[in-house]
Amino acid sequence: MSAPKIKFCGLTREVDVRAAIDLGIDAIGLNLARGPRRLELAHAAELARLLPPFITAVALLIDADEATILEAMRVTRCTTIQLHGSEPPELAERLRARFPVIKAFSVTTAASLAAVRGYPADAYLLDAAAAGAGGSGLAWDHGLASAESFDRPVILAGGLRPDTVAAAVAQVRPWAVDVSSGIESAPGIKERTKMAAFVLAINAGASPLRP
Repeated sequence: MSAPKIKFCGLTREVDVRAAIDLGIDAIGLNLARGPRRLELAHAAELARLLPPFITAVALLIDADEATILEAMRVTRCTTIQLHGSEPPELAERLRARFPVIKAFSVTTAASLAAVRGYPADAYLLDAAAAGAGGSGLAWDHGLASAESFDRPVILAGGLRPDTVAAAVAQVRPWAVDVSSGIESAPGIKERTKMAAFVLAINAGASPLRP
């Protein structure tokens, strides 16, 4: 039995990054796109520099052009890109020559999930529709994903909280989970007790990964 990897997204404060490190999470997401969790590049770089080896800094971008994305990666020294918009496959393919790429997809129907397969990414992040830059707290029907097979690792997102994540993991069996608003007291302000409860729920309900 193996627990999925954990990504805390939308971090904006040093104290929250340090708490995530102490809890042993696998990745943090830094929002460089828009919304209340958006960071300037210099601030994102400061947070990314706090991470020790083996914890991944993920840059979240939405419909940015290639030059903008590469400059953001250079300045922040993030090591993975998360595309959260309508980025064409050709752009993702070029970016993958330099960085691992996570592609976020809004899940509405079984047909929307079927369209995920074949996109040139290193992992698929399945989120609620209209999630924008993430952190909306919206949930979706996880039964849709449990009936599908994918050609890339699956990251489950959308409406996850300490009291719901174990059941969601058991149903979908994702490679990783991604949470933002479910561990917050306000947008961009993480709450350590919720962060710890989320990790505990994941580890207590360890589930076999998708084959």
